[in-house]
Amino acid sequence: MVQDLVIAVVAAAAVGALYLAAAARVVRQYERGVVLRLGQLRDEVRPPGFTMVLPGVDRLRKVNMQIVTMPVPAQDGITRDNVTVRVDAVIYFKVVDPASAVVEVEDYRFAVSQMAQTSLRSIIGKSDLDDLLSNREKLNQGLELMIDSPAVGWGVQIDRVEIKDVSLPETMKRSMARQAEADRERRARVINADAELQASRKLAEAASEMSAQPAALQLRLLQTVVAVAAEKNSTLVLPFPVELLRFLERAQQGAPGAPAPETAQAPDAGGPVGRPGDAGTPAPDGARAPDAGAPAPDGARAQGPGAPDPRPAASSTPYAHH
Repeated sequence: MVQDLVIAVVAAAAVGALYLAAAARVVRQYERGVVLRLGQLRDEVRPPGFTMVLPGVDRLRKVNMQIVTMPVPAQDGITRDNVTVRVDAVIYFKVVDPASAVVEVEDYRFAVSQMAQTSLRSIIGKSDLDDLLSNREKLNQGLELMIDSPAVGWGVQIDRVEIKDVSLPETMKRSMARQAEADRERRARVINADAELQASRKLAEAASEMSAQPAALQLRLLQTVVAVAAEKNSTLVLPFPVELLRFLERAQQGAPGAPAPETAQAPDAGGPVGRPGDAGTPAPDGARAPDAGAPAPDGARAQGPGAPDPRPAASSTPYAHH
């Protein structure tokens, strides 16, 4: 009798151990347990740790609550400005409702992947090439919104979506390189033209100052000669400006000891212009006419208008009668 009792106890312990082994479940810290009893969802979500289920009746589904990093395969598409591109992305999401992730969708990972690919192709068709290359933050937000809208009903929250790379055809790359080169050349020319404009204004101001002081032009010429001679050149070309000749000519004319230009001598007052022997004509060299107030020489008397002049013709000058 005792032996039968021992056998029954051992059998019960074995059955209990088998039941415990079949019913015991361990849920990890980053997981949640969803129980389906006879195919029906239980409202209680099993927390992390040790839990028990009814063997053969309950079925425990463990759902990972960690953030999942899923690469989106590269998608070929045509942008709004008719450029063929190849774009790939990465999506970060996590499950916030384990029950919906188990019941509402068959495989939430596959569903999110397909939705991400479809949304990426849609974003490519609605965007320009410049937006794909330089305005990715706005496209990422639009892509995240497009994926997150249906994923909310699946118990999935889209945390972040990033466009990784945009692949362009080689012809497009060369065209963009030529465009960038042309734009850089245009900016260089604009900067050079602006520099020339500023330099011309400064040169105009310098020319205005030099025109007021002609000596400044000569000083500037000497400075240029010194700058050229500093390079130890064997040949030195010295320009001679016309303005310098004009300056020297004006300086010579304005000198105090400069000779006056030759002009015709005016005849005596009241005397007619005639030959050297006539009245009013200047005497030749060596013969000087006497002054009007000087006395007449001895033996010389005043003659009438018709009488001949006893003096030589070379010194014939009328005397004043007192």
